[in-house]
Amino acid sequence: MKYQFAIHLVAAYLASSGASSAFSHIVLQDGVAAAGASYRATLRVGHGCDGAATTGITVTIPAGFNGAQPMPKPGWTVRTVTGKLAQPYTSHGKTFTEGVLEIHWTAGTPDNALPNDFYDEFVLRGTTPTKPGPLWFKVVQTCTKGVNAWVDVPATGTSTKGMKSPAALLEVLDIQAAGGHNH
Repeated sequence: MKYQFAIHLVAAYLASSGASSAFSHIVLQDGVAAAGASYRATLRVGHGCDGAATTGITVTIPAGFNGAQPMPKPGWTVRTVTGKLAQPYTSHGKTFTEGVLEIHWTAGTPDNALPNDFYDEFVLRGTTPTKPGPLWFKVVQTCTKGVNAWVDVPATGTSTKGMKSPAALLEVLDIQAAGGHNH
């Protein structure tokens, strides 16, 4: 219960302080998570590219976010790009030096594209780093005409105020998750 209260308190603070991104950007549904915990990243897509329908979403997995797995989306194909991790990690007594670096969702047909006037979500899960701090999920949105690269990260701090194309921010907090890891 203490964990849930802390998450809600921080989320309320971020929303009221203006730290949350506007609806025009791709953002995470839950912008805070406990360090070293399982996390369900729900990326919210609120529009296309200058009126054009969204046909693809590519997410770069931030260093330290381990065991990333995408959720399939009906009408869309999903694939992952794996490779050498910047930060190896240990899980269940095994050390991993390779893992998912990117996740790609692509509309299966033009009818499956996300119209500009509609909203949808793209979901993945993984484990947050044990060290608290900001994690930036860089997202490239491909459309029938054009691309939005939501990849900008501030030089310092976590404020995206005034940034045209900010990456999606996850604040990893130094709190204990209730019940430990979920697999």
